[in-house]
Amino acid sequence: MGRRRTIFRLIAIQRVLVKYGLDDIIKQTHLFRPLRFLFYLAPRRRDSSAPLGERIRLALEELGPIFVKFGQAVSTRRDLLPREIADELAKLQDKVPPFPAEQAIAILDEVYGKSVDEVFERFDKEPFAAASIAQVHTAKLKDGPEVIVKLLRPGVLEQIERDLGVLRLLAGLADRYWEHGKRLRPLEIVDEYEHTIIDELDLMREAANTVQLKRNFADSDMLYVPDIFWDYCRPEVLVQERIYGTPISDMETLRKAGTNFQVLAENGVEIFFTQVFRHNFFHADMHPGNIFVDTTDPERPKYAAVDFGIIGTLSPEDQRYLAENFLAFFERDYHRIAKLHLDSGWVPADTRVDQLETAIRTVCEPIFNKPLAEISFAQVLLRLFRVAQRFDVKIQPQMILLHKTLFNIEGLGRQLYPQLDLWKTAHPVLKRWMDEQIGGRALLKDLRENLPQLRDAMRELPVIIRRLGEQAEAGSFNFNMQSRELSQIRDQLSAQHRQRYWLTAATVSILAGTLVLTLAALPILGWSLLAAGAGSLWVGRP
Repeated sequence: MGRRRTIFRLIAIQRVLVKYGLDDIIKQTHLFRPLRFLFYLAPRRRDSSAPLGERIRLALEELGPIFVKFGQAVSTRRDLLPREIADELAKLQDKVPPFPAEQAIAILDEVYGKSVDEVFERFDKEPFAAASIAQVHTAKLKDGPEVIVKLLRPGVLEQIERDLGVLRLLAGLADRYWEHGKRLRPLEIVDEYEHTIIDELDLMREAANTVQLKRNFADSDMLYVPDIFWDYCRPEVLVQERIYGTPISDMETLRKAGTNFQVLAENGVEIFFTQVFRHNFFHADMHPGNIFVDTTDPERPKYAAVDFGIIGTLSPEDQRYLAENFLAFFERDYHRIAKLHLDSGWVPADTRVDQLETAIRTVCEPIFNKPLAEISFAQVLLRLFRVAQRFDVKIQPQMILLHKTLFNIEGLGRQLYPQLDLWKTAHPVLKRWMDEQIGGRALLKDLRENLPQLRDAMRELPVIIRRLGEQAEAGSFNFNMQSRELSQIRDQLSAQHRQRYWLTAATVSILAGTLVLTLAALPILGWSLLAAGAGSLWVGRP
């Protein structure tokens, strides 16, 4: 039954593509070729008079939440898309068609067990914003502050589960028939994405994420996080403080306010690195619809963020490993990066370090110390993809969240301040963090944290020594470790080392910008099919 539903969904996707005049994607896409005959079952309703960007946006909206999220991510990369297409896709960030207010009120009446008028002093029926998974209304608590009320879209779980089935089918085709399928591991990528998006459907989880992030930046003058009103939150409803600011995409208003864009862009980079390394808790859905700017002091603008449904974390070992790779790149130590690739097993054991080092240097050296405005990311992406193919680099699915965040951060930086120097901004933050991890303070901190265990071990030491002496005197002292045990330990250590190593990719990813678009997004789903088709249609315009 599930497979039949997936086939019907594929037919529906194809009908939508034809409806909006995007059927060339079907003809040109390898993954759809096994289903090419279905093309002829779809009615042809091409509206060639409508702009291409508008048709792509409408198609994504009709296809549902997962496709809308792809459009949101791509919309931040105006360097990769024609302006009119990027402008249309930007509408997907918070201007998706809303569901009726009557449905919103019915949801609230049901979850609270009483009418909306009894819960709120005022509830505004007109939606404040609508996105792919949820819709937001403004309201006022009784004898309380102004708030926003976020509600999940009705039936969104069923839509996502249906499209996840489509993703698995496409990923299975890619894994089986595409020459790069085994290396890019599309099935594992889909599994990783499923965990992320299903978690996003629990608004209590989002509320908890918001509280944690607010605690992390309690004393910050760079980022403000709104308060949560727990008594009004449910799995399908979130109520939080209403914040006031300028959407980060409203560049005209920010310019009129005299905003210092250099400070704003540099603070954005520092906020990201602080979240990843110092807090180990980063906002992984930073598209422009979720970010506002407080310009009360335009020379020191402050970010205000919302929508914390997707949060990323790393293990302490992974944090340090990632930082070391970033620093190696900042210091142009390409041999170190190549050696780490080999030692970790992320590339085949017979790979020559000098060849990999040369390939990395060739791609990265031309962009070093250049501002965003002077970097051709289209060329960088192409060359990085070729390096990955040549050296059989295996993609790690657990990197998707970090890749996605880097993708958004670089896009925002390019939009705000194209002269942004990522190297100059990020290097001091990483150096400071590494000093804290391996310097004298870090040693004292570790000793302080492990002092109870050390004290207990010292207490047991005399007893252990006495027992060893008694065994030696009695001739019963035996030290034996079987080779099987050694093999198990070696395998465990090797597995742990490999698990850490996927983070090396982030070294190149943040500085090359959108590597994720090629290495992570392309193998999965019809997302990339739409983007590729849009590009080909654009190039082919008369």
